[in-house]
Amino acid sequence: MARYTGPSWKISRRLGISLSGTGKELEKRPYAPGQHGPNQRKKLTEYGLQLQEKQKLRFMYGLNERQFHNTFIKAGKMKGVHGENFMILLESRLDNLVYRLGLARTRRQARQLVNHGHILVDGRRVDIPSYIVKPGQTIGVREKSRNLQIIKEAIDVNNFVPDFLTFDADKLEGTYSRLPERSELPAEINESFIVEFYSR
Repeated sequence: MARYTGPSWKISRRLGISLSGTGKELEKRPYAPGQHGPNQRKKLTEYGLQLQEKQKLRFMYGLNERQFHNTFIKAGKMKGVHGENFMILLESRLDNLVYRLGLARTRRQARQLVNHGHILVDGRRVDIPSYIVKPGQTIGVREKSRNLQIIKEAIDVNNFVPDFLTFDADKLEGTYSRLPERSELPAEINESFIVEFYSR
């Protein structure tokens, strides 16, 4: 199954969550897309709730099903709480950290910056969006890419960098200083539903 590249606003409205992080998708029409969207009053089953939670997280980070499931299995082999480890692994992806540092306005844009070779990790070019960054590693922008308009615009708009990252706007460089805590990860996700979904 290929990664979803269709309209993200439609998915946001279907799942009731802002995938862009701006909340614009839900401002105008805060109901599901389609002809019957405003009138849907379906009560979800337990399975439906678990599936919805999985889809929320999967679309939020922009992964296909196989990548998502493989990351879940990898999290299960780590010490600690399975669901939390899973979310920490997703948060440690290079494309996500580029987005969190404010070098891109969306995760999709961050993924493209990484794919096109604009991003360095510890001074070396990495063009794999799923690359897992380890605490202490530094993420920067290539010298040739520093004048890119999309990076400048993203930095102008960004006004928040999480506590587990440090960012130097002059050098366009940030450090993944530590693993995030659960309180610093998306609050709208209930990861226990995802663990239940895959444990069926």
